[in-house]
Amino acid sequence: MTGPGFGARPGSSPHARAVYERLLRSLPATEDGRPLWQVADPYLLRHTAQHAVHAGRADALLDDADFLVHGEPEAVSALLREASTEHTRLVAAVYRTSYAVHHALSPAERRQILAVDATRFGAKRLVQAFARDADWRPVWATGSQVSAAVITVLTGHTDAVVTVATTVVDGRPVAVTGGMDNTAKVWDLTTGRDIATLVHDDCVYAVATTVVDGRPVAVTGGEQPGVRLWDLRTGRRIDRELTGHLRSVLVVATSFVGHRPVAVTGGDDGKVKVWDLTTGHQVGEPRTHGVFPMATSVVDGRPVVVIGGTDVRAYDLIFGSPTGPPLTGHAGQVTAVDTTVVDGRPVAVTGGEDRTVQVWDLATGRRIGDPLTGHDAGVSGVAASVVEGHPVAVTGSDDRTARIWDLRLGQQVGASLAGHTASVTSVTTAIVDGRPVAVTGSQDRTARVWDLVTARHADSPLAGHTANVVGVATSVVENRPVAVTADADDRTLRMWDLSSGRQVGPRLVGHTDWVADVATTILGGRPVAVTCGADRTARVWDLTTGRQLGDPLGGHSGTVYAVATAQVEGHPVAVTVGLDQTVQDWDLDLGHQVGAPLAGHTDRVRAVATAVVDGRPVAVTGSFDTTVRMWDLSLGSQLGDPLTGHTDHVIAVATTVIEDRPVAVTGSADRTVRLWDLTTRRQIGEPLTGHTDTVRALAAAVLAGRPVAVSGGPDRSLRVWDLATASCLVTLRFPDTVWSAAIAPDGTVLLGMGHEVIALRSTSISRKHP
Repeated sequence: MTGPGFGARPGSSPHARAVYERLLRSLPATEDGRPLWQVADPYLLRHTAQHAVHAGRADALLDDADFLVHGEPEAVSALLREASTEHTRLVAAVYRTSYAVHHALSPAERRQILAVDATRFGAKRLVQAFARDADWRPVWATGSQVSAAVITVLTGHTDAVVTVATTVVDGRPVAVTGGMDNTAKVWDLTTGRDIATLVHDDCVYAVATTVVDGRPVAVTGGEQPGVRLWDLRTGRRIDRELTGHLRSVLVVATSFVGHRPVAVTGGDDGKVKVWDLTTGHQVGEPRTHGVFPMATSVVDGRPVVVIGGTDVRAYDLIFGSPTGPPLTGHAGQVTAVDTTVVDGRPVAVTGGEDRTVQVWDLATGRRIGDPLTGHDAGVSGVAASVVEGHPVAVTGSDDRTARIWDLRLGQQVGASLAGHTASVTSVTTAIVDGRPVAVTGSQDRTARVWDLVTARHADSPLAGHTANVVGVATSVVENRPVAVTADADDRTLRMWDLSSGRQVGPRLVGHTDWVADVATTILGGRPVAVTCGADRTARVWDLTTGRQLGDPLGGHSGTVYAVATAQVEGHPVAVTVGLDQTVQDWDLDLGHQVGAPLAGHTDRVRAVATAVVDGRPVAVTGSFDTTVRMWDLSLGSQLGDPLTGHTDHVIAVATTVIEDRPVAVTGSADRTVRLWDLTTRRQIGEPLTGHTDTVRALAAAVLAGRPVAVSGGPDRSLRVWDLATASCLVTLRFPDTVWSAAIAPDGTVLLGMGHEVIALRSTSISRKHP
């Protein structure tokens, strides 16, 4: 029996089909004939996929949602490559989206992740299959962070993957990835399997590949000064260390001078060195250039190295002299470089901190066309390829995506390559089974392989935000229930129809820096949103017209982190808190601040909610000083002493009622949720525990007559709490950090998860009631 890679695959035969059918019949079945995979023998969970392939039944097995939930993830991953129908290719895309976390999950948790990812793809049939008999159900989700173009997820690194290179070993395409876990790994790109681990005693910052004496080799650099060579056939180190750098080796590129393979290395000592890989000797004198990316090319028949940094320069590898003046145009550091040929001209493609991609004619030293824009953060990697006859560049970014650019047309091609849950740190390209692919490495500890032909023609399922969704609120606009969301980077708000998940109207644009939070209220009979952010302002938006109302509310001297709304003596007000440690109260009818800022916190104030206590409007705030404080909004003064108990920053606050008594629910970096009686100003019971990281998202409401709260954070979970019994009703797992939460009046739970907005029906709450 071969392993999960399946090895040789004989054609379907009656004998293979008979064996496969017998294996399935050995399982108990439901009344409608579905195999009960939850009681299957471990052998079946690992090897049924192989039998299905041999029997020609791969698509049928991929159509069994329960097998995907219970099957061994490595075996399921290998089966995904056999998908041949439109539906099973969609199944494969859904499964691969969060493949990196499937190994660590129970089947029940894996089912939750798969249901959410199917929702992100808009795959309603799959959602129904994965959420069958579940006590919760995702209703809709945006899909800006998923892509059907991913064909393999390479998992195995235990820390960030920061560098990627590709080559061919014995006719098979491979990738070499280097990471902060002190290893470089060699992957067979046809099967997606790890075929060798190159163990360092330091972080691996740079990898390049070439051929030395007929052997495919990898050249690696890292935290220590030495440059190492590895035989990719054997996975063993070649006893030929290149020494000379005084500090870490940050970049490596390879080329040929004549017929001799050379490596060009750049170090944290600011030196660029050229090495003869046959002898291991340094060639020529080192050059000083600072910290930089680089790539090699041939210009007018001579080998050159193109180096980024504060500008872009090309150096002749034979003479070590510049080939022309610097290539200037980026506003900031040039952080990524690759070279290719466009219409017979050697070009360099560069990416920078300024978020642009630029193309340069290396013969003339001039930029070709305008800068290419689209990334929402700095460009961290670039690689060139050819897709359907078009020269393209693939770029990676701190915005978690990779993008494809047509170098002739000077424009982005297709949808973004989305799926990484952290910055994309490196990009390279290869040919696998005759198709061009990109391989990306990420801080999320994975590498992903993308089909560039598929990506060229792909659209995002339901596009949305391009950064973490840090604010969610609900309202009603023209008799439609809507969600209003803000993300941490693009300075805008978006509005979503709660029934369909479709974006309503244009984005609300006006903030001049990132938006931190959003709340809603009614002003003059019209629904409005109030937002705040790093531009030190709060702003009011008419949700019917999408226009800003009045001037920005500018009273804070630093970032405004959170906003809540209330009614004070018949006037709608907004309460804002921020970096300057103050609480500020704004009359939204008049558009100005009420009284002086409320002071008392001794560190930044991170969260605010409002309530009514003994008939008086109050604000409840949480701060990095670990306290929770109450403020009388009518009097403009603090109520009593601070509420103490949290042992770390208070990040989130929500309010609701329990048995007609107003309460606050707070979340903290101490990983707990705490409950406070706002009438007595005392903590209720013991802290609610279970989160394994900071509680960043929090919402509370009374649903079906029961007070509940939902909490989430970087542990990628959402916990639903019965506040009357101080018990956790259900824990739901998610593919990414839960940044924000809101509960709509109809019980829909709205989440900002990573860059996505997700709506869940809260059937879990009513079904879990005693």
